[in-house]
Amino acid sequence: MSDVKQTPQNVTAQPGTLYVVATPIGNLEDLTFRALRILQEVDLVAAEDTRHSRKLFNHYGIKTSLTSYFEHNEAAKGEQLVKLLGSGKSLALITDAGTPAISDPGFLLVQRCRANQIPVASVPGPSAVTTALSIAGLPTDRFVFEGFLPTKQKARSEKISTFLDEKRTIVCYESPRRLLKTLDMLQELLGDKREVAVVRELTKLHEEVFSGYLPKVIAYFRASGVRGEVVLVIAPTVGCDQVETVMEALVRLRAETDLPMRQIVKQVAKQFKLSGSDVYKESLQLKESEGKHG
Repeated sequence: MSDVKQTPQNVTAQPGTLYVVATPIGNLEDLTFRALRILQEVDLVAAEDTRHSRKLFNHYGIKTSLTSYFEHNEAAKGEQLVKLLGSGKSLALITDAGTPAISDPGFLLVQRCRANQIPVASVPGPSAVTTALSIAGLPTDRFVFEGFLPTKQKARSEKISTFLDEKRTIVCYESPRRLLKTLDMLQELLGDKREVAVVRELTKLHEEVFSGYLPKVIAYFRASGVRGEVVLVIAPTVGCDQVETVMEALVRLRAETDLPMRQIVKQVAKQFKLSGSDVYKESLQLKESEGKHG
């Protein structure tokens, strides 16, 4: 059978079209054949960091011109890029790693293109979210992506508190220097019985997945240190409020941790969504009971 020749529109990048192109998150071999072809064929590539993307281009011998498109120039640069597309130029959008617009620049440009009836095509490929989920060993039937957690402590605490009753697996990005603080806060607000997986250096030489209950994971990274890009995967709640009573939770934490009673009261109050004073009253009963038996 002779080869079937494809028509030109199936071979070359189309004029006036924005291509949202996923690029490797670590291993350069993860660039798809189609992504390579599109990056070679478009008139211009908009990149989050042109210096970073130049390494990928040099590796594959891609000669297409690069222009910067990042968080702090999205508004002004996006207008220019839409005008280029409107004039018939083809454009590829890439970020430093993974899929554009997923916790990376891109959403505003896609939105502008849609508003101006400019065609937008997806060139799918690597994404740290789905890659981490696929090897974390936690439920994947339902999940929610939270992006980067807030950097300020109060805002981060408020965000993590919303995870208490989350029945879907939670995926977050986190910096290596903040990971331990985040894990400590997760333990304080969600308790010791929540499983997590820290997925580090995806697709790179030192790729690692370390998972388990929070105390175990915290101890491991406190001893070994944290390096590289991190994706944090948090297991869904297992309905602790239906498994044990407030008093049982107080007794368990008293036996399993070295936390002072005021910290135990605070943690249980958050777990059961009660006021601290209500839980404190129950803790007094526990002290009274221990006194009688002690």
